[in-house]
Amino acid sequence: MRPHASKLIEVVEQNAKAIAQQWYKNIKINPKTPAYHTMSEEKAMEQALSFYDNFRKLFATEKPFEDAFTLFSKYADACYRDHIPLPQVIYALILMRRHMWLYAEYQAVFETAVDQRHALESQSRMILMFDYAEFVIIDRYNDLIRKEIEEKSKALKIKSPLLSVFGGEKSK
Repeated sequence: MRPHASKLIEVVEQNAKAIAQQWYKNIKINPKTPAYHTMSEEKAMEQALSFYDNFRKLFATEKPFEDAFTLFSKYADACYRDHIPLPQVIYALILMRRHMWLYAEYQAVFETAVDQRHALESQSRMILMFDYAEFVIIDRYNDLIRKEIEEKSKALKIKSPLLSVFGGEKSK
């Protein structure tokens, strides 16, 4: 791992709870995340802390997509079970990234010109991680919706045209 990356990782690891708390305060009142307005603080914080606690692993891995797939499939499953609409899940994830970066910026982690260059490299890696996260979450929601439609269609003994929208019945 590059030394500049460790600065961002250390800030996130050492301040995960504070960053998650700022994120929670934002999603609790944000008009784009109404599903979170009634969610308990403990449950919401668990989402952010799970990500921040795995940040080093995701940031430093040689196989970022595979590790992101594992973590964010579980995240998507939990959000789907909690009936959080997909756009709100993605926006909450965007806010996780934003609060992490704002916290590091506020702490003046990247002060010099060299630090700023390193910050751009760290930001590029972070964006890649979040791109993977968004893809995995959207793909997993698609699978979960398709499965739910299939189960309901079978129970009603009908063939739903929505199955084609969500990828159709998967071969067994």
